[in-house]
Amino acid sequence: MNQNYTTAFNVEQSPDEVFAAINNVRGWWSEDIEGKTDELGEFKHQYQDIHRCTIAITELIPGKKVVWHVIDNYFNFVVDKSEWKDTDIIFEITEKDGTTEVRFTHVGLVPSYECYSVCSDSWGTYINGSLRSLITEGKGQPNQSERIVNKHGLENS
Repeated sequence: MNQNYTTAFNVEQSPDEVFAAINNVRGWWSEDIEGKTDELGEFKHQYQDIHRCTIAITELIPGKKVVWHVIDNYFNFVVDKSEWKDTDIIFEITEKDGTTEVRFTHVGLVPSYECYSVCSDSWGTYINGSLRSLITEGKGQPNQSERIVNKHGLENS
């Protein structure tokens, strides 16, 4: 059974518009990104001292697919600080009946992870909320970590 976290949605926009929005990581995930997010290579994400990670963009197929590999990761709220390390984040774009499907899968983010409920909830918010509205309305809601953290009661100790 595939236990990796996955979610999907459909939009009216073209695969190319979807691809461009996914690669505008500052527009939907976090404005605290260091490095380029629309070409092969690495970028870093940090949210206060709660989460930081280094991600390599390993695949960019225009209008079809984006793949990220998590090189390094740190969470301050779980025992295993490196839970995301060596996992892959995959965005698949498919045209279906005049709409474009966006399928997000975090390969390696599984229910046995301590961060699973917070992380899957966060991805759900960022992918189905922020990324979707960046694609459909031209504006996402990056930097929602604070709201998600407070909802889970994980404020800094």
